[in-house]
Amino acid sequence: MDDSCVLGPLDPKERRHKAYQIRKQAAKEEKSRKILPQPCNHDERKYPNKIGNFSKGLPHNGLGEVDQHAYGAYLKALKSGKPSKFEEIPLGGTLKFVNPQGAYVYDLAGPDGHSLTIPAPPSINSAAAASDMVELYWQSLLRDVSFNSYDRDPLAAAAAGSLSNLKDFYGPKINGQVTPQTLFRGVTQGDLVGPYISQFLYKDIPFGATAIIQKYKVPLAGQHFLTDYQSWLNIQNGAAPSASIIYDPEPRFLRNGRDLSEWVHKDFSYQGVLMACLYLLSLGSSALDPANPYFHSRTQTGFVTFGSPYILDLVARAANFSMESAWYQKFLVHRRLRPEEFGGLVQQKLTNNANYPINEQLVNSPAVDLTFNKYGTYLLPQAYPEGCPAHPSYPAGHAVIAGAGVTMLKAFFNEDFVLPNPVTVSKDGLSLEPFNGAPLTIGGELNKLANNLAIARAFAGIHYRSDCFDGMNLGEAAAIGLLRNYRHTFNEPFCGFKLTKFDGTTIIVK
Repeated sequence: MDDSCVLGPLDPKERRHKAYQIRKQAAKEEKSRKILPQPCNHDERKYPNKIGNFSKGLPHNGLGEVDQHAYGAYLKALKSGKPSKFEEIPLGGTLKFVNPQGAYVYDLAGPDGHSLTIPAPPSINSAAAASDMVELYWQSLLRDVSFNSYDRDPLAAAAAGSLSNLKDFYGPKINGQVTPQTLFRGVTQGDLVGPYISQFLYKDIPFGATAIIQKYKVPLAGQHFLTDYQSWLNIQNGAAPSASIIYDPEPRFLRNGRDLSEWVHKDFSYQGVLMACLYLLSLGSSALDPANPYFHSRTQTGFVTFGSPYILDLVARAANFSMESAWYQKFLVHRRLRPEEFGGLVQQKLTNNANYPINEQLVNSPAVDLTFNKYGTYLLPQAYPEGCPAHPSYPAGHAVIAGAGVTMLKAFFNEDFVLPNPVTVSKDGLSLEPFNGAPLTIGGELNKLANNLAIARAFAGIHYRSDCFDGMNLGEAAAIGLLRNYRHTFNEPFCGFKLTKFDGTTIIVK
């Protein structure tokens, strides 16, 4: 006797078969996609002493060059994928690599982490790599200058002039020139409109029955780390930092590169895009994408699908999912050296201890001279006592997560919606003030958020612009792939996810 209470168009057997078919079809679609090339800059092969590759945490000689036996064991472990081989890597101190085995993980939804690609990063001898580094030296020199003061700050003007003269500098320009208005910003639509900081890092964030006021614990001005050679070398060998950050007793809204770099020092993985999602959900249904099947429904609202739990879930899911592709690129394709390691090459080159193949526009940069005059070395000053984390530079993890999360938000919200009551920050960071300039849209401010979260790590001295830009694009591709799989799971009539990519093109994910 059938005592089932189940209603629905399918009986359990039919439902199980359809669920299987949906998963099978998604897997077949991913399998049928073209295998993409994975280009690299070949620095690991060009330079036998591995000066173009990440080696922090392994033992190094007095020049900061990695021990060849240790680097060989590191490569052997990566090539084998065997957990036991990672335990055999000789370390130089107490620092441990961050999850290299994450590069091998599989997932049950979205494109496989090894199927997405990014361009090869610049080689250490290239003009593009020099441009990356020159910008980082200027960012370190301007960490304590308020973003709102760039238009009248002489050092910011000098930085803009210097960057304008660089070959292969890919930052934003106006009439072919870097200006204080474009300085250290992204190249996406909306990024040059309004304050440097996105509204999503200023607005109060609804959090259940309370709200998060976005004043943060920030470091006191003038703190720069790893500027003396021995401290730098100790950190490259994996020693614990000998200094610590001294914090301002007064919480502040984000106002400069130091504040922003500390925000991405302490955040959890997808904190920035989660906060943006919570704020956008508080704006009500009018901020949703009109393609949402419940946007015009007379009798229903979204919840499990197309509602706040679903959107929050996909934003979080995209974050770690996108990192699978990032970790593959970091460890198994590029192994790009970090900026602090590149700063060691500059130090040895300009003190005539080694003749490293560094492009002349870096060694002749006024930013490098100003750094030496201030600290007595040519090392790149770091915002964090420990310097960078123990995984390779390219692509930037924060950029990948930001790219994925922002892409998810664009898929569910109306990018043309104008954000109400925009604000900017006071010079001291103690208050917010009305912003009375051009309208700020969801799409533009989401692009700006992604760039803020990515470039903040460059302000810290631990990532290059190219890490950030290509990382955002990788995160975007991962999120689009995830949306492509989920597109086929709905009962509701739905024409697909419409969104604007970082390159300005509009797509519909079907």
